[in-house]
Amino acid sequence: MNTATLPASTHMGSVVLDVADLDALTAFYRDVLLLDQISAHGDTVDLGRGTDVLVRLRHRPGLPRGERRTAGLFHTAILHDSPTALATTLASFAQARPDLYTGSGDHLVSQAFYLDDPEGNGVELYYDRPRDTWTWDDGQVRMDTLYVDPNQFLRDHLTASARDFVNTTPGRRGSLPDQTILGHVHLKVGDTARAKDFYAGTLGFDVTAELPGALFVSAGGYHHHMAMNTWTSQGVGLRAPALGLGRVDIVVPTPDDVADLDARARAHGIQTREDGATVELDDPWGNLVRVSA
Repeated sequence: MNTATLPASTHMGSVVLDVADLDALTAFYRDVLLLDQISAHGDTVDLGRGTDVLVRLRHRPGLPRGERRTAGLFHTAILHDSPTALATTLASFAQARPDLYTGSGDHLVSQAFYLDDPEGNGVELYYDRPRDTWTWDDGQVRMDTLYVDPNQFLRDHLTASARDFVNTTPGRRGSLPDQTILGHVHLKVGDTARAKDFYAGTLGFDVTAELPGALFVSAGGYHHHMAMNTWTSQGVGLRAPALGLGRVDIVVPTPDDVADLDARARAHGIQTREDGATVELDDPWGNLVRVSA
């Protein structure tokens, strides 16, 4: 039976990035952000944890660099299972590429640090506070953006063994926690009302927060699996082909859930592409979303 809401166990799959310098981006996500290189086939490299792909890099050197004021990726958010794990990755980044650091945020539900990869794709490194500490007001989770001192965070949470780990060769990378996952994906869009219609009304996410110029949505009571903002992109239209975001993957529990989403999208007049196992559709700005079981 078709339902209008995504199942509670829905989670993010991976983010596909189209890049100009495959070797440099592979080295950044592997050696600096400490993801495992899972596979490399021709022009594609998969990085993640264990067998779970979090970031897929596709070599597309013929594409132009994306403009700042366009729809696309705001950041890929890598969720760590503890402050210690987050401090380990942050220390690796601070040692290797501190020039790419862009800021921090205590969001009440989480603590996060922000950076750009070498081609300007935004990345968030974060961990979640326990769910029983989150505050909900009339169905919306209470969030904020307060300053976090990265140096103090490292002093508080970087253990001696983690410090040694960061200072050794990449061969010990596997000792980082297997629970590192893609926590959420944040997009740039042209209008949050249209984003709400698509991501909540069509895809079936629940709205968890609406802030000036930003929308947050999730499944299963998470603070957000996806977010959309218009902070630098208010009023923009369809994306032109460019480097940056290639696709966002969402994982639902069963093939029936994929079929339900496909039916919802078609009922809303949205064209989909399905192969029996996955369904692909574009949001109103041409950001490609793929849903699989």
